[in-house]
Amino acid sequence: MVISILGCGWYGMALAGELVEQGIAVKGSTTSEQKLTKFADVGVQPYLVQISAESESFDPQFFECDVLFISIPPRFRKGETAGYTSKLQRIIQAIQQYQISKVIYISSTGVYGDHNSVADELTDTAPETESGFVLLEAEQILQQQTSFKTTILRFGGLVGPGRHPGRFFAGKKDIPNGRAPVNLIHLDDCIGISISILKQNAFGFVFNACSPDHPAKADFYCHAALQAGLPVPEFLDELDRWKVVNSINLSAILHYEFKVDSWLNCSF
Repeated sequence: MVISILGCGWYGMALAGELVEQGIAVKGSTTSEQKLTKFADVGVQPYLVQISAESESFDPQFFECDVLFISIPPRFRKGETAGYTSKLQRIIQAIQQYQISKVIYISSTGVYGDHNSVADELTDTAPETESGFVLLEAEQILQQQTSFKTTILRFGGLVGPGRHPGRFFAGKKDIPNGRAPVNLIHLDDCIGISISILKQNAFGFVFNACSPDHPAKADFYCHAALQAGLPVPEFLDELDRWKVVNSINLSAILHYEFKVDSWLNCSF
């Protein structure tokens, strides 16, 4: 099996390293020449891939693979959202040209709006943010393709090595919505779920990927700050708009058991 990962950032690079350790051939992409040597150091075949709404530049060998991970979310701070769909269409053309049959698209639980309710894969998404709308449109475009099968993997907020949540609000005061539940996932489970999809050939599905533990923001981030030895934040004792994102498909289809199912017992 050959896996190509389009977008080796925090998650993609960790996934690539784990796959290599399991003896799987991995091709990783970056838009930065400076990162190419880092890929080779961990056994990942490095490729410089530049794809935008207007142009593309890549070595065709990158797309010669059995499974393609697409892990390139829109860069909202850089105003990329308007061209993201066009960028995705260029990727789809490459998928079709090089006859890739299986795709995993990394999306986000941001496709669900904060409607004061519990959401799972059978729930209407109803996004409320620009990022949510863009990601949902990308999901739908990929799911409409008939020449390959796409699995959608919706990650919650990402935490783990290099992303200690204790830093997110450390020392801040009057943070709103302190009683709202969190929807987070640890890097270990991001990788665990991804590999489970590969091993079980689970393509054509949608998976929500959040820890089943949803403590209140105030409880979670205060605990995380204490664990990191940082100033404890102060939240407003209020419950405004919220959601809880669960998954029925991780259990029913993958029979997946979370590695981190209790944040109080987690070491980041």
